Parts: sequence; C-alpha cells; structure tokens
Amino acid sequence: AEIQPLPPLHPGGGPHSSCCSAAAAPSLLLLDYDGSVLPFLGGLGGGYQKTLVLLTWIPALFIGFSQFSDSFLLDQPNFWCRGAGKGTELAGVTTTGRGGDPGNWTSLPTTPFSTAPWEAAGNRSNSSGADGGDTPPLPSPPDKGANASNCDCHAWDYGIRAGLIQNVVSKWDLVCDNAWKVHIAKFSLLVGLIFGYLITGCIADWVGRRPVLLFSIIFILIFGLTVALSVNVTMFSTLRFFEGFCLAGIILTLYALRIELCPPGKRFMITMVASFVAMAGQFLMPGLAALCRDWQVLQALIICPFLLMLLYWSIFPESLRWLMATQQFESAKRLILHFTQKNRMNPEGDIKGVMPELEKELSRRPKKVCIVKVVGTRNLWKNIVVLCVNSLTGYGIHHCFARSMMGHEVKVPLLENFYADYYTTASIALVSCLAMCVVVRFLGRRGGLLLFMILTALASLLQLGLLNLIGKYSQHPDSGMSDSVKDKFSIAFSIVGMFASHAVGSLSVFFCAEITPTVIRCGGLGLVLASAGFGMLTAPIIELHNQKGYFLHHIIFACCTLICIICILLLPESRDQNLPENISNGEHYTRQPLLPHKKGEQPLLLTNAELKDYSGLHDAAASGDTLPEGATANGMKAM
Repeated sequence: AEIQPLPPLHPGGGPHSSCCSAAAAPSLLLLDYDGSVLPFLGGLGGGYQKTLVLLTWIPALFIGFSQFSDSFLLDQPNFWCRGAGKGTELAGVTTTGRGGDPGNWTSLPTTPFSTAPWEAAGNRSNSSGADGGDTPPLPSPPDKGANASNCDCHAWDYGIRAGLIQNVVSKWDLVCDNAWKVHIAKFSLLVGLIFGYLITGCIADWVGRRPVLLFSIIFILIFGLTVALSVNVTMFSTLRFFEGFCLAGIILTLYALRIELCPPGKRFMITMVASFVAMAGQFLMPGLAALCRDWQVLQALIICPFLLMLLYWSIFPESLRWLMATQQFESAKRLILHFTQKNRMNPEGDIKGVMPELEKELSRRPKKVCIVKVVGTRNLWKNIVVLCVNSLTGYGIHHCFARSMMGHEVKVPLLENFYADYYTTASIALVSCLAMCVVVRFLGRRGGLLLFMILTALASLLQLGLLNLIGKYSQHPDSGMSDSVKDKFSIAFSIVGMFASHAVGSLSVFFCAEITPTVIRCGGLGLVLASAGFGMLTAPIIELHNQKGYFLHHIIFACCTLICIICILLLPESRDQNLPENISNGEHYTRQPLLPHKKGEQPLLLTNAELKDYSGLHDAAASGDTLPEGATANGMKAM
C-alpha cells in the first residue's frame, strides 16, 4: 500500500513545517498554535491573552529595581579617618576623580554600571586596604595596596555618593583590608543568577512554567526581606545568592511565557516593551534610593512589590503551548475551555472539531523532555552553543568598553558625577534597544545580530590597535596628535562598543527563545542567560585582582567577536516563523541564505524535500526506473 505523508504541523509554513514523525499526536497536527486554527492559543485575538501579556510586563519594573540595586547598596563611598576631617587626612576613596581632589585618591579607576537588562549592575567598587568590620574574620587576598599604611584607622567617616545616608559598605566598614568583601557580595548575586538560570530552566521544562514562577516569587520574598535584616556581610552575601537564584526563576519563566503567548509578528516588539519597562526601573532607581536614605529600607522597598505577584496563583494559567507540546491533553482541554470562556467564544462554532480530537488523545501519557536531549541532535545543539558564545562575548566585552570609557573621567568633567555616570550607561542601553527595534525589523534576527557583532568587533579592534598607534604618534610634537585626541577616540569607541555589545547580548537571548523548541525552551534560555552571567562575572573578578589582566581580558573577547561573526551565519532566521514545538521541529529549523535568491537562480543548498528526492534517485535507478531527459539531481537542467 502507498504510504500517505502526514499533514504539516504548521499550516502557515516555515522551515520546520514538514518534520512531523509518525508518532506525533493527531491533535498536534490539527492545532496551529500561532493562530490559523485557534487564535486564542497563540495569538492576541482575545482580550484575555492581551491581559496575560500585560501581566508579564508589570513585574519587569520590579525586576529592574532588583537588578540595579547593587549600584547603590554596594557602592564604595569616599572615606576618611574619623576626627581628621574630610580634607585633611583622606585615607582612600572608591573612584578616581569623583567627589574631591583626584591627586589625593589612593585607588584605581573602577568599572561603571552595566546596562544589561538582567544584570545586577554596579561594578564600581575598589579596594585599598583597612580593618574594621564587625563581621567574622575572613582571610584577605594576598595583594595589598601600596597605600595600606594610610588605612591605620579604627573608625571612619563616609561620603556616600549614591543618595543614601548609609549603605552596606559604611554599615560594616568594608574599606581597605575589608574592601574585597564587597566584590564577594557582588559575586553572590551574579552566581545566584547563573545557578538559578540553569536549574530553574530545567525544572520549568519538567513541571511547567507556572509552578516555577510562583515558587520563585514566594522564596524571593523570604530571602529578599531577610537580606535587609542581615547582621554581617557574610549573611548578606549568602542571602543575596539565594535572592539571585529566585530572581532568575522569575526572569526566565516570564520571558518564556511572553514568547509562548505571542504570534510570530508581535513576539519581538512585546519582548522589547518588557525591556523598556525594566529600564524604567533602572532610571527610577536613583530617586528610590534618595527617598529611602537607608540601604535596609531600600532593600525592603525593592522586594515588597513582589507581594502583588502572589495574585498570579489565581490569575496566570500554565502555558497552553507547553501543555500541548508535552502531550498533557487533559490539562490542555481544561485550559482551552477556560480560554474560550474568558474570550466569550462559542465552543460549538469557534473551536468545532478540537474537543473530539483531544478526547481521542486523553489516554496518552505526558512526554516531557530535558535539555540534555539536545546532545543527540545535529543542528539544535549547534544553534544553542553559538548563541551561548554570543551572549558570553557580548556581556563580557561590555565591561571592557565601560571601564575604558570611565577611565577617562578625570579629563571629562561630565563623568565625574555619580549620577551622570549612571545615567550615561543607562542611556546607552536605552538607545541600543531602540536601535534594535529598527534594525531587526529590516534585517531580521540573524542580520541584526550579525550587524551588531560586527560593530562590536570593529570598536574593539580599533580601540586596541588604532589607539596604540595614536599613542606612539603623540610622542612626536610635529605629528599633530595629542593625548586629548587619543582620549576622545577612546571614549567614542567605548560608547559604540557598549551600544553594540548590549544589543548583541539582548538579541542572543531573544533569538534562543525563538529557535529552541517549546519542550526545552526554558532549558535553552537558561543556558544562554547563564552564559551572559558568566560574561558579567568577569567584571568583579578583574576588580578583585586590582585590574590585573584587564588588557588580556579585552584581547580574548575581541578574538571571540571575530569567531562569533562567522558562527552567526550558521543560525537560521526566525522572523515571521512559527515556534518549534518539539525536538524534531527544532532539528529541522535549519539556516537559510543570508540574501534571497535571484529569480531563476539555482540554490546551492538543497531543501529537506529535495534531499528526500535525491536520496531516492539511486533506488529508482536500481529498480530500472528512468529519469526524464534533462533531469538532474537538483531538478531539471536549464535549457
């Protein structure tokens, strides 16, 4: 008997529209998640879906507060020995050229605030050496600053620049010999985020997005409020790790739910709106700190809004797309009826034929998948690894550009102010996101990512090479070059690099969410977000070692940008394509040419259908079948 091919999974087409196996559930063949058959499954045709999308935007403001809180909680202030007066015996400060005479500062320039939408920003601390906290004694790093003798003091006065009367540093005297503990506190939140992305991503693919979101909300309230009650820096750092872990679960599940609720044409813009809301939290953070005045009040005020998200237990449903992809048809049936009721649809007319199809499949056992399954694929693992390297490079080199720009703040009066510094980096991130909206609209996901990566590589290479050349010419009086010219070029390249690298990191995460199948979407997102966290982690590591190895750090990431430019060409284009639902869909989500074919031009790469025809040529020849005259393996010979 002749075998009839299965109908495509996605009637709308796409690169994975003909990759269904015989084991696929008939209901998966019937339902189009992106709106052709049932608009309320993946589209925004119903008012209930618009409400759910809005509910994923609101928490982004609270997340923005938490991400950028380190800029204020752990900012190292200017400090001097108590009783000596601020202008007489200055022991040390945190940032070169800020808040006083730069000639008296004893520490090195530090890095600015990160503009990553999910980063715990505030890598501004510096260390010089002193003793004096009420925490249990911890071993100090082997390297001590040359000015350690200036730290011969038992009580300090502080000049906090971040709008607070007291922060974590002034609370426990984390200066001089204890200044390295500030870096450990920064590590704790970032490491918590990294572990949270990896672990909660796997759990969300196994038990669902909704349980992970709700439990993350409960535990961030517990750990976040307990942080405000810390009695020493060790307790503070430990609790910040768990706060970051729970924050990662909230960020990850909301990102996945947002992607799975939207139709293809609106996924990117809805995701960018959430990024803009998080940036609003970044811009409002200085005002919130000035209002609170104390770090404990600020920490409590940042966490308390998550209480509103407890209402999500009764409001927010599980992802219908994930339920269908994992063959949990009983739960999917109840949720479809719930959506139908909320959208005031007629089950007999609007979704006719769907319920009988689901009834046939209720006996099927759920089929859940772990992210480890990608190891056995040919294309999917490659796509995820490429995006992991892109996000790692984007956020890693972002620190290099930021430190280079802020290294010239003594000569640029605008950057001597704490708030000017903060809002400069925040504005660069905002402009980067606005540019992403325009570029991705015209060039697509892959083209936009390639453009921003090329800009990042050019800015990095010019900063490393051209500035070296200008520095050599500035030694000669007749060359017309000067140090001021070099500084201006350095600041310009740094701004371009921060702009482009921020876009690379953000777009890599979004790209991964689109090309990773629904059954392992959170796991794939967790890998890319954790890679971004590793890139961010390089900043406090270099600060802990007093900026040793910074130049090598920049060179390594500059080389990575060149590798990433080549690897991006291997990625598929996901613009206006339906989301892959299972491993088979994701495996056949292969790349397309960067430029469209000209009319009548023979493509160099065969499509899946052509591969099947090609593989059958030898069988046909062996059985005596003859090919028409002028036929070739790729089609008919051009006359």
